[in-house]
Amino acid sequence: MPRTRMELRRTQNKFFEISRFPRVIGTIDGTHIKIESPGGEHAEVFRNRKDYFSINVQAMCNAEMKFTNVVARWPGSTHDATIFNNSNIRRDFERRIYPNCIILGDSSYPVRRYFLTPLLNPQTQGEQLYNEAHIRTRNVIVRTFGLWKRRFPILAYGCRLKQDTVLAVIIACAVLHNIAGERGEEDPPLPTEINQHELQQLIEAGNIPEVPAAINGRERRGAGHEFRRSYITNFFNRQN
Repeated sequence: MPRTRMELRRTQNKFFEISRFPRVIGTIDGTHIKIESPGGEHAEVFRNRKDYFSINVQAMCNAEMKFTNVVARWPGSTHDATIFNNSNIRRDFERRIYPNCIILGDSSYPVRRYFLTPLLNPQTQGEQLYNEAHIRTRNVIVRTFGLWKRRFPILAYGCRLKQDTVLAVIIACAVLHNIAGERGEEDPPLPTEINQHELQQLIEAGNIPEVPAAINGRERRGAGHEFRRSYITNFFNRQN
């Protein structure tokens, strides 16, 4: 995570360049890593809503598609909001370690002063602009997950390892993904018959297509909603 004022400003500027969404230092989401049934009386807590066993991994990234925070320990049935509510990143934002900064997530997360989600029913032009900018900016984490799983197919096809080893593999792959980005490694190619969005949907559903051999997580009402409305008024109603 960025820490100094200069690092925070640089991160915000990089996100602003995507779709003119100000003050963003990260986009966050959950993604499922398929595992074998761990067995035992608690095995079913690892079965996710798409009916396969998984670890629900929460990750945040910056505008350069590098991970800045990863939580890999929750079973697949855990809701994205639950993982966030119990995370260190939430604690840090609550303690105002990142002042005047926000993160973006989808509507499965609760709205907070530092956490903005899309409007479910935009009415004004400003609200529509807010949603468009939010979607384009937040999409960085979706693209990052897709790139990550193409770079390390074990994350897409599933880990047939002991649970503790699976968690270590997930974190190691996140670190190696960042190193690959810093060293300018080429992105792994997409399968020729589908596009990136379709591939990501298939991966999340646990329905993985064949890949060429060359390629080795309900909004709550409250003060957060008022802050989001104010944010739209201040930054997006001004735009043409």
